[in-house]
Amino acid sequence: MKNLTSNFSNLYQPVKSLLIYTKHTEEDTTSVYVESYDIGKLGNPINAHPLTVKEMLGLSSIFQSAQEFKTGFLRCKGVMPNKVLFVNPEQGGYAVWYTPPQEVPLYFSTALGVKSGKGKVPAMVWKAGREELSVFALKGHRKPVANTALCHAPFFNVYTDGKVCMGTVRIAIGRETRLEDFMTLWENYFWNSYFSHLMGEFNPVTENIVQLWQKQVDTDRVFPCQLLKPNRYTVKNLFI
Repeated sequence: MKNLTSNFSNLYQPVKSLLIYTKHTEEDTTSVYVESYDIGKLGNPINAHPLTVKEMLGLSSIFQSAQEFKTGFLRCKGVMPNKVLFVNPEQGGYAVWYTPPQEVPLYFSTALGVKSGKGKVPAMVWKAGREELSVFALKGHRKPVANTALCHAPFFNVYTDGKVCMGTVRIAIGRETRLEDFMTLWENYFWNSYFSHLMGEFNPVTENIVQLWQKQVDTDRVFPCQLLKPNRYTVKNLFI
């Protein structure tokens, strides 16, 4: 028989053993007690003690990492897209990404007096989790860096902190949604919803916002970034 020992590059040594106790009474069938053992030099369990908080946190981190790998939430299908700025792939995580100036479909409530159609919008930064979206605008067209200043997104339905009121839009983003699909879904939700009202009467641009979009829709007019209002955020403030 061929000796394969030399083919192993990593040797693992046992360092910890856990013994789990459960109650078996009619009154209590859910309580659990965990006893932790260190492993001695001879491979025998020593130093029996109740599982400590530090040990529990270590186990929790291992199990959480395994669960995240299993779900694939916000994991890339391949190479990381260039538009991505930051990703937190935990179950309660989020992604931050950038889109350059572009022409998009715009839908407005008839009460605003702005016709729906295509229009050019500024560069934007998006931050989204599974159930919530925030959007911000950028002056210029270059991909932002951590210290790039953000502006208020020049749209209706957006709060001063960037959060978007999605109204009756049905958000359906699964727990295993990959990063590329996640960004596409949120962009589609946003651009295919109807702009209807300002949030708290805050005007995010320096001129009348209704007149601004009346001029932008169905024209070749580049978005006038000089009308954007700066807010208190930079890109790195979104990485929390």
